[in-house]
Amino acid sequence: MHPISTTKSAPRHQQGIALFVVIVFVMLSMLLALWASRTAIFNEMIVGNDADYQRAFEAAQSLIQDAEMDIQLTSEPGHRASKAELPLETSEIGNILNDLNVFPFCKDGLCVKRRGKQDFWNNTADADADAANNFETSLNQLAAADVGARYGEFTGASFEVTSDDEEETPRNAILADRSAANRGGWYWIEVLKYADSSGGSSLIVDDSPTAQPPDLLDLKLNPSVVYRITALAYGLKPSTLAVIQETYARTRLQD
Repeated sequence: MHPISTTKSAPRHQQGIALFVVIVFVMLSMLLALWASRTAIFNEMIVGNDADYQRAFEAAQSLIQDAEMDIQLTSEPGHRASKAELPLETSEIGNILNDLNVFPFCKDGLCVKRRGKQDFWNNTADADADAANNFETSLNQLAAADVGARYGEFTGASFEVTSDDEEETPRNAILADRSAANRGGWYWIEVLKYADSSGGSSLIVDDSPTAQPPDLLDLKLNPSVVYRITALAYGLKPSTLAVIQETYARTRLQD
């Protein structure tokens, strides 16, 4: 009988391919997780910024309404007592505009027609020494006590509500914040003089040939002025700012 011979094969050396594949998959998983987290944070920032802007925009709308009420209350006794007044009659316009025409051209929320840059809210730096001659004002100069007007300052409107436990809480946190000039909101009313003839001018409602005579709506501007209102509100975030402008004409009611 022939003896059975056995031979031992040499051990195979590990090449590390499986480990390399695992490391690659782990790194890819980490990159995917990092990308997903960054995307979530970015989306959260967008949603947060948009929500903060909407809050500031709503506060600016409230300031617009408060400025309109300020104009409507002009003839009320004691309104704006010891403060700059809105004109009641055409004859008062000149004196009031002369009183306001002192740099920075606004007083107690009333202003002459702006002659410098219209978007003053984008000018956050202090004006130069000759700014009065150039009619340039900065936001820092206009957003100040006795220059701009706060919500409810001349209308008595309240931004607080009383809860069941009789504690007052802010209805609007933005309007309630008056801790600094760059917090909360402000409004300014520009008094824009019209020609005296504008008080008797009319808007054509129906000028069709069959209308005898044409149906006309009397503007009844007395005094002959319209108002341009600028309302500005800061958000809860330092970078949020909402600005609204409108032109408002106060007409006299028919007797």
